[in-house]
Amino acid sequence: MHKAEEIKFTAGEKREQVSGLVVLPKGTNAVLVLAHGAGAGMRHKFMEEIAQKLADPGVATLRYQFPYMEKGIKRADSEAVLTECVRAAVTTAEKYADGLPVFAGGKSMGGRMTSLAAGKEPLEGVRGLIYFGFPLHAAGKPSVNRGDHLFDVKLPMLFLQGSRDALADLKLLRPLCARLGKKVELFVIDGGDHSFHLLKSSGRSDDQALDEAVAKTSSWISRLIR
Repeated sequence: MHKAEEIKFTAGEKREQVSGLVVLPKGTNAVLVLAHGAGAGMRHKFMEEIAQKLADPGVATLRYQFPYMEKGIKRADSEAVLTECVRAAVTTAEKYADGLPVFAGGKSMGGRMTSLAAGKEPLEGVRGLIYFGFPLHAAGKPSVNRGDHLFDVKLPMLFLQGSRDALADLKLLRPLCARLGKKVELFVIDGGDHSFHLLKSSGRSDDQALDEAVAKTSSWISRLIR
């Protein structure tokens, strides 16, 4: 078990204090700024397991709370507040990175907010974006509109997506990633849903699905920083 250091930092024009958790393993080779999804914060089981598993191959993580989650409010903050929090988290991560490569992304909404921030203005020092279940559309309402801003992102991007993800129809996501160009890679976890949960009939466990996602993330980061 890798130890997580609890931190605080300020975010946005309102200078709100939010919490973070830094996992900095021995032999760290890169740092990933990891934002949570809409309905669960940085301590959610998915976030905890991803951070712990990434630490094994030397990827440090900074998980953090968006302001609404810090306050215990169910309704998410405005896009402006969320993207400013992303920027503040990236700036905070650079202090821990100590010159090591920094990446950013997150689970579902957290990943999308990171991409929106990067599309509006470059995230200084960030080498690439990683999405753990990109929410391309609402469940049952296939569309690519939520991905329009991705064409403004100038960084390499890795999409980790379950084949059963109700929020990202692969028939839409595959061609979108192709149109985004060579800097983008889509990695499909066969049988996984939006959180990479697998059906028992798959013969594999959720832990194995997370291992797949982490192995791909680690190898993708390694390729970019070589």
